[in-house]
Amino acid sequence: MKKKALSSLLAIKRFPEIDEDVEQKALKLLQLKMLRIQQGIWHSKKRAIIVFEGFDAAGKGGVIRRLTEALDPRGLRVHPIGPPTDDEIGQPYLYRFWKNLPAPGTITIFDRSWYGRVLVERVEKLTPKKLWNAAYDEINEFESLLIRDGIDVVKIFLAIHSKEQLKRFEDRLKDPYKQWKLTSDDIEAHHKWPQYVKATDDLLERTSKKKVPWNLIPADSKAYARVQVLDTVTRSLSHHEKWMEDVAQQKKVSELSAALKKLKRA
Repeated sequence: MKKKALSSLLAIKRFPEIDEDVEQKALKLLQLKMLRIQQGIWHSKKRAIIVFEGFDAAGKGGVIRRLTEALDPRGLRVHPIGPPTDDEIGQPYLYRFWKNLPAPGTITIFDRSWYGRVLVERVEKLTPKKLWNAAYDEINEFESLLIRDGIDVVKIFLAIHSKEQLKRFEDRLKDPYKQWKLTSDDIEAHHKWPQYVKATDDLLERTSKKKVPWNLIPADSKAYARVQVLDTVTRSLSHHEKWMEDVAQQKKVSELSAALKKLKRA
């Protein structure tokens, strides 16, 4: 991905928008496609990881809900990533992600991820520069290992403007059911907006690879972002839909159909 990809996107004053009616129609079709993809992953015993990063209040939770709404929860795991636990602090920082990789036939979603090493840990000076600078290569190798092991990896970054973030903070504060989402850390992080943009530009440039590219999605419009995310994910994983055309699968369906007819006649 080009240098300063996020900075260039944020320089656009007005992000794309769509009507809610358009959103609902599009989501219905894309959610059905996502369900077929999940079934394909289950039948083939393959694995997939979807990584979400983005600014606070960028809409990651809402997007994940739409992405998973029609899916079977037995074949899906969502891992919200916060600060490491005491046990995790004593382990290599990738440990807590290794232990939550998807089982065969399932999808794992990371709501924030190993990129915290080169984002919040970098900006907030929680990790020495020598360590977070080395993390770019470590992350690239980690993702290369996942790909070589047959795991699909889709990476999404949701981008919003600074003013839109403040607006959403205010909306959360006014809503008693969403107040828990806003913390003093969020306010402090907003003061460091330029540093977070710079850190994101660096990670997009240094960790967007041909087999595991970043998908940078403008998200001032929640409706637009939700449709774009589902479209991006389903296009990236569309090869898993081929199970419906698989000869062995069709033979299995025919055999089950014949067995069912025998039961009805019995």
